[in-house]
Amino acid sequence: MSVWQLVAVGLVILLGLIGVLVPGVPGQAIVWAAVLWWALADNTPAAWGVLIGATALLLLNQALKPLLPPRRPHESGAPHRTLTLGGIGAIVGFFVIPVVGAIAGYVGVIYGAERLRLGSRGAGWASVRSVMRATGYSVLVELLACLLAAGAWLGVLLSR
Repeated sequence: MSVWQLVAVGLVILLGLIGVLVPGVPGQAIVWAAVLWWALADNTPAAWGVLIGATALLLLNQALKPLLPPRRPHESGAPHRTLTLGGIGAIVGFFVIPVVGAIAGYVGVIYGAERLRLGSRGAGWASVRSVMRATGYSVLVELLACLLAAGAWLGVLLSR
């Protein structure tokens, strides 16, 4: 697989991760399609292992989705920009502190944005709780599943 194809796959995965944050965009399907594209082109046992693992993880996430609260971003009271920044914070946090950094990045950035917007620590935490009830858990679980698939892909690339 050429370097340009790997860059394209990485960009599609990034597009899928951002798509998880945008309502109506099938971010999980985009991430899975990128991993499939890479596995078909790479055709190594490691690539197929990542594809199988990503498929199982993303299917499990789809099965668990009805158990999570539905996304209702308008009920959180936070602006859409805050939710987007939280998602970007989760993506960055995942790669800075593997896996748990996604949670810390998501919650931390939402708290920081809301504290700046509302002006007090108490109001910031109240807004974080509201965001997590309205949309945070479902977005965070879906984003974490996609980040784990992306991390496995990146891990195989870096191990070569």
